[in-house]
Amino acid sequence: MTSLIATSVVRGSQQGDSHGGIYLVNLDTDEILQPVNWNRVDIDWQGRGWDRGLRGIGFHKGEIYIVASDELFVFDQNFQLIASYKNQYLKHCHEVSQFGAHLFIASTGYDSILGFDLETKTFNWALNVQTDGLRFQANRFNPKGDKGPLMLNKLHLNMVHCDQGGMFISGLHSKALLRFDGKNIGVLSTLPEGVHNARPFKDGIVFNDTQKNVVRYESPDSRAILRIPRFAPHKLTHTKLDDTRLARPGFARGLCVLSEQEIAIGSSPSTLTIYDLDTQKATKVINLSMDVRNAIHGLEIWPFAWPSK
Repeated sequence: MTSLIATSVVRGSQQGDSHGGIYLVNLDTDEILQPVNWNRVDIDWQGRGWDRGLRGIGFHKGEIYIVASDELFVFDQNFQLIASYKNQYLKHCHEVSQFGAHLFIASTGYDSILGFDLETKTFNWALNVQTDGLRFQANRFNPKGDKGPLMLNKLHLNMVHCDQGGMFISGLHSKALLRFDGKNIGVLSTLPEGVHNARPFKDGIVFNDTQKNVVRYESPDSRAILRIPRFAPHKLTHTKLDDTRLARPGFARGLCVLSEQEIAIGSSPSTLTIYDLDTQKATKVINLSMDVRNAIHGLEIWPFAWPSK
């Protein structure tokens, strides 16, 4: 049985409203659970997504780690909050990648990646990414000190993925999938403006081309362009917003590799779509909300048993 865990952000919500949550989705039975409805009031209520909702997801020793804009939360498998951790260089965080005994978090506001030691429960590693428009530079800094980077959000780094090949980083404005090998940073592949979730996959790369409302897989020998599901306008709710930048249907964010053939993609209004890369078709579409402001953010395979009723 394959199940997914997804987080969401409700863009443009007001204090007192839900501004995101955690969902579990059983891909075999299509059963949907929402164990957490996130409605904290101690957040920044500026425009767009900002501090609303929950983002990247990781797991360690039976616990669930989920990052919000400026705080890392730890839940047990019943989604009871058991701990949380802050750092001065966490701001507008996006994706999370687990590698070894560390969680690596894309701290978008600081154009940085922060490392959280899962054994000592401390932030003990940090990397700031800078560019002059031609070259990229990676600068290590101490996340416990006061000599870190300014909060510029120049590259809008929204993705980090770690594997044996290195640390792969990208953002809305990076226009490249970057690879950090522990010492140097370089361009693995160019990217369009405005992408999410770019990462190596098989012999190429896969990413949400969010501005074009598609998912792309590109390799030296093949290419796939997969369109994000759209719904009839009359079925959508909360469409009359004063600022259309706050939310739109078809906003693609959240990506999870299921196999060498299948990937899962998140989009707005909160929807999970399973794509077969061989046939280049969607094999399953599961809608969680018709609220156009409600957008998937984090997306991972659920590694634990399905909760008992």
